[in-house]
Amino acid sequence: MRTTGSRVPMAVAVGGVVGAEIRYLLGVAFPAAPGGWPWTTFWINVSGCLLIGVLYTVLAGADRPNPLLRPLLGVGVLGGFTTFSAWSVETVQLAGHGHYGLALGYALASPVVAVAACALAVALTRRIGGARWTR
Repeated sequence: MRTTGSRVPMAVAVGGVVGAEIRYLLGVAFPAAPGGWPWTTFWINVSGCLLIGVLYTVLAGADRPNPLLRPLLGVGVLGGFTTFSAWSVETVQLAGHGHYGLALGYALASPVVAVAACALAVALTRRIGGARWTR
């Protein structure tokens, strides 16, 4: 699983651009209403965590995965797609506009649901893949 040179950083960079662009386009297509729950960022983070749970489980069970898949897809694409910074800013904006309950709910629900999605993805992927993906 060892890679050398600039291949890993390049894979992360390329994947990060792809993931960040997808996140940006979704944010433009589905903007949050002022003072409303930031659904787009919420679902981006939840779906990204779900996908990373599947990806890492599959890669952990693969006999000889390409050493660039995890940096490209996991760190790059899914790391660029999910966004802790936008979640943080949206939480502060909600509170700044006096929506304290919504800000608190969003601040608590987002990481809890995202981690639960990742755990569910790992469990389901292991169940579907059987012994191969339980390593």
